[in-house]
Formats: sequence, C-alpha cells, structure tokens
Amino acid sequence: MIIGVPKEIKNNENRVGMTPSGVLEVVKRGHTVYVQHTAGVNSGFPDEAYTAVGAQITPTAEATYAIADMIVKVKEPIAPEYKLIKKGQLLFTYFHFASDKELTLAMIESQAICLAYETVEKEDHTLPLLIPMSEVAGRMATQEGARFLERPQGGKGILLGGVPGVKPAKVLVLGGGVVGYHAALMAAGLGADVTIADISIPRLRYLSEISPKNIKTMYSSEVRIKQELADVDLVIGSVLIPGDKAPHLVTREMLKLMEPGTVLVDVAIDQGGCFETSHPTTHSEPTYLIEGIVHYAVANIPGAVPYTSTLALTNATLPYVLSLAKKGWREACKEDESLALGLNVVKGKVVYKAVADVFGLKYEPLTL
Repeated sequence: MIIGVPKEIKNNENRVGMTPSGVLEVVKRGHTVYVQHTAGVNSGFPDEAYTAVGAQITPTAEATYAIADMIVKVKEPIAPEYKLIKKGQLLFTYFHFASDKELTLAMIESQAICLAYETVEKEDHTLPLLIPMSEVAGRMATQEGARFLERPQGGKGILLGGVPGVKPAKVLVLGGGVVGYHAALMAAGLGADVTIADISIPRLRYLSEISPKNIKTMYSSEVRIKQELADVDLVIGSVLIPGDKAPHLVTREMLKLMEPGTVLVDVAIDQGGCFETSHPTTHSEPTYLIEGIVHYAVANIPGAVPYTSTLALTNATLPYVLSLAKKGWREACKEDESLALGLNVVKGKVVYKAVADVFGLKYEPLTL
C-alpha cells in the first residue's frame, strides 16, 4: 500500500502522523511511505530522518494526497485540504465529527473512507488511540491552568500548590476518565486541593483507591457542581461521550457563582465543549474572558508538546496502520471489531450513529 503523511496545517499544530521509527516498520513490510517536506520538523524529525528509513519526500500536500492510498494524519482535515482528498481514499486520523458539521458534510461529499482514531474502541470500552493524547492533554490542562491562574495572564494570582502557611488552589476536575485522572494527578503532584467529579460510582471508587490523599472524589450533579464553583480556582472539563457531543456541565449562568480570575480549561472542546460558554481557541490566542472568568479552549492541546505527543501517538496507531496497509480497510475492520468502530463516514454514508444523530443525517450501518 502507498501511505501518505502530510504536514499538519491547523493553527500551531506541530505534531506529525508518523515518526521515522514508525515509517521504518511500515517500509520493512514492503509498503511505500511518502512524507510531505518538513512535515516532521516541528516534532523534531527532519526530512533526513525519514529518508534514512526508506521514506520518500513529497514537495507539497497536493502531491502527498494525490499519490497515497491511505493518509495518516493527526488532526482532522480543514477546508484547504478538502479538495485534495480522493474518492475511495482511506483517511486515518482524529476527526471529532460531532463538533463540526462542515467537516462531516465535506467528508460525505469526498466519498472517502474516514476512520477516526477517537472512536476505535476495545471490548472493555477503552479507546486505545485516544488514550495517549488524553494522557498528554490531561497533564497539559493542569499545566496551562496553573499558568493562566497567574495574574499577568488574567487569573486570580494563585500558585497552584500554595506555600507553607498559604493554602493551595482548589481544582475541580469534571470527568474521571483518562484525561480527568491525569489532570488530577498532575494537579495533586503540584500540591493542589483536587476534587474529581464523575457519575460512575465504580470509577469514583477506583479513583479513590489509587489516588493520592489530596485528590477527593465527588458524585457529579448540577447541585454539587454549583456548590463547588463558589470557591474553586481552576475547573478542568474532561467529559467524553465517544463520537457524540459533550454535555454542558457549566452553564453561562453558573459563571456568576465563580470569583473573577477563575480559570476554566475545556479539554472536551474537540467534542463541542462541556462549558456552555466555550468556543475553540488556538495556541496563539488560547484564552478569552466572559463574566471575568478565564476560558482556555485550545482544540489541539497536545500540539504544544509535539515531540512527546507524536511518539506517544505513533506507539498507539502503528499496529493499526500495519494492519490496514497489509489487509486493506475492509478486511482489517472485518477481522478487528474495535477498528471497525473507528469507521465514521464511508463512501458518502454516515456509518457511526452518534454522528448521524447529532446532525440529523441518515445513519446507514456498514456491513463488512
């Protein structure tokens, strides 16, 4: 199979779809890999690192898309890339369709096969291709939250961990999944007073057993969240419903309960955001103020640490890339039900129910 790795063009997206070591494993198995010129530079991988393991360098995105049977990316295609996608081409990347109707319609029109990292799901309901970036995003959420609590950044001027004689900041994490746990762990490591809220008692019980003592658990409800907001300093939203829009757990009205300079970090922004007042921001302009509350809603948080992120992502995606390259998408998905769940749009049909439901589109189950 011919695999193309284009350069990411989303604002400040510095990751790349595959590392040189990943490319080597693909080439060793007889496949051809084309990497767009400078695609890996911002992740610390120059063109020479790719040619050294057998990749060929293409001069442009147009050339990369034109020659490839499968495109391996990091982020969803954006408008300038829509016209480059070929009918029947396999796109293997993060899509987050439920938060972007324009993208969904464009991919339907392209007649491509869209296999989304974020909905590949194992029998135990874990999301193997979302987990590595969720771990990065969770830890980064706390790191960025701590930064924007600084007064020059618009925050309250509070040090997350406090100092002897001065209480630490109070952190509320909404959602006890991978993102939430890693955000809480990072905040606890810095010495903050942390509460994780979730609606799964078994998950809360598990988190209570494994977490450090400065992480407490709380059953999530509107009343309890309102009570916590009165004196919280940092709220990290990390709620995920695979393939569907995130629920709004903090409404515009609730902003009035918080003190000015409180920071909201919405990691769920890729899926529409879990704060009603969230809208996507970028690494170059990461925050905005509403009712005196600092909102951070960067849609590609791990893009700020591309070396770490790209290595972690390739570690997770490589086995699936090898399977798809060897067997083709249909046979690979037929043999691996978890991979089949990644299919969202196939040759003009929406085959993932949650995406169809969000936009009122026709859902057509795929028969493999």
